Amino acid sequence: MTFIEFFKKQFIEEAATTRKMLSRVPDNQYNFKPHEKSMVMKSLVSHLADLPGWIHFTLTTDELDFQKAYEQPDITNNKELLAYFEKRYNDGFSALVPENEKVLNDPWTLRNGETIYSTNPKIDVLRMSMSQQIHHRAQLGVYLRLLNVPIPGSYGPSADETDF
Repeated sequence: MTFIEFFKKQFIEEAATTRKMLSRVPDNQYNFKPHEKSMVMKSLVSHLADLPGWIHFTLTTDELDFQKAYEQPDITNNKELLAYFEKRYNDGFSALVPENEKVLNDPWTLRNGETIYSTNPKIDVLRMSMSQQIHHRAQLGVYLRLLNVPIPGSYGPSADETDF
C-alpha cells in the first residue's frame, strides 16, 4: 500500500467523524466562547471545516502564505458550515491521487509574509493537517458538551450513545 492509499483511507474515515461533529453545531451558538483564551465557536468550526482542503494546498503548492489570497467564507449557520466542509473535503480528496506520491518528500512552507512558521516535507504536513483536524474536533467536543449538545462517537460510541 502506498502512503497516498493509506492516507486516503484515513482521510475518508476522519472526515466521517468530523462531519458528524460539525452537524451538531447549533445555529444560535456561533458566538459561544467557553473561556477568554478559547476561540469563538464560529472561528473554531470554520477552521475545522477548512482543514481538509489543506491536503490540496500541500500536494499542489510549495507554500501557503496567509498574506496572499487566503479567504474563508463568513459562515453563520450549520447548513453553510457543512457545505463549506464538503467543498474543502472534496478539494483535499481530489489531490489524493497516485501521481502525488512522488512529491511527498518535497518541502512545503507555512508562512505569513516574511514570517516562516515551518518548512517540512509534504508528508509531514499531511500528517499535521490530519492531526489538526482531530485536535480541533476534540475542542469542538468540549464546546458542545458545555452547551449540553449530545456528542457523537469518534472511534466507538460516545457516552451520549451508550447506557454506561
